[in-house]
Amino acid sequence: MNYGAPLSAANVVIFTHLFRTARPSNLPRFGYLNAMKYVRMPIEVESPEELGYNTILHNLAESSLCDLSVADLPTLPGNLLLAYGDHKGIPQLRQLIAEEGGISDASQVLLTPGAAGALFFVNTSILSREKHLLVMHPNYATNFETPRAIGCDISYIKLLTEKALIRRKEILGLLQPNTAMISLTTPHNPTGKCIPEEDMNWLIELCEEKQIFLLVDETYRSIPLGKKPGALYAARSKMVISVSSLSKAFGLPGLRIGWAVTSNKNLYNTLLAAKEQVILGNPVVDETLALEAMKKKDIILHSMEKHLQTNLKLLTSWMQNETRIQVPLPEGGCVCFCKLPEAARTKVFYEVLYDKHKTYVGPGHWFEQDDHYFRLGFGWPKPDSLKQGLLAISAALDEALRK
Repeated sequence: MNYGAPLSAANVVIFTHLFRTARPSNLPRFGYLNAMKYVRMPIEVESPEELGYNTILHNLAESSLCDLSVADLPTLPGNLLLAYGDHKGIPQLRQLIAEEGGISDASQVLLTPGAAGALFFVNTSILSREKHLLVMHPNYATNFETPRAIGCDISYIKLLTEKALIRRKEILGLLQPNTAMISLTTPHNPTGKCIPEEDMNWLIELCEEKQIFLLVDETYRSIPLGKKPGALYAARSKMVISVSSLSKAFGLPGLRIGWAVTSNKNLYNTLLAAKEQVILGNPVVDETLALEAMKKKDIILHSMEKHLQTNLKLLTSWMQNETRIQVPLPEGGCVCFCKLPEAARTKVFYEVLYDKHKTYVGPGHWFEQDDHYFRLGFGWPKPDSLKQGLLAISAALDEALRK
């Protein structure tokens, strides 16, 4: 048979017969292909954009800083060709991302459709039904829903029962012979906690020793609330993959520009192949606007930091008066994970908060936790809206506690 020639009618008949006879008769058509099991995530089903921004007056559910508009960025050049772009991403943009992240070679940077795209490509490239994953929990749902869809074995690094994010004995006890990856987020979503550097160093050494990939979701890296961030963790080892985007710190989630960074050339090529099969290349309009944003990163991030510090002071002041709610102060990012008193009727709380006060937060079930927990995003709203939203939380709690 000439494999370079089009299939003849006879060959089509042969392949069709082989296809039908190869499939076990007791399975539905295509059932043997181990299709991924996609499930819609509550955090997306109930997101403000799905609910309708016009229905919310005080939006404290967002996990990013305030959104920028096209007017905040330079105008697109009129001669921009709407052609296929570089599959890896605009070289100049990748270079700026590498420089900002302390990466020596821009060829280690792969642009993706948001951090969500990067996480999808990494998970589907490394994991399989035969592999095992360790992942922080709770977390942004993509970090464990995609592995679940793949069907791999998963162990969870639980975060709410102890103060420390990383408990070394626990992680060592969770490792299995087929562990392929450990998945972390720092600064963490939804708690706002950061993994200490000594723990990150230990994890990197562990992954190098065991030849396990370490995926670090660094989406909030550019939103430090204390010490300025160092280099991306991918700069330290070929076993580390860093993921980030322009969505959170830059307030540009609508551009859908993220990136995965790895110095492992084989893995990079696999991620590139995954991207090419899903999207080929990012939209050149999005990448061009992203390039302009990265050129202005110092201005944008300085403005965002001022806004964040203003809102953090409002949050801290409210916390001092609202002692009924546990609000651990975040160490990074722009979210924190609050807890209502046990006596609060959560159904009443969320209904009153939204129906009466038009205020929205992220309920605990978004993160597979009890609804006495909720994620509070303090970076997105304007200061006055945040202040009113916090007062609304207290007012809704009053009614939730009333018998």
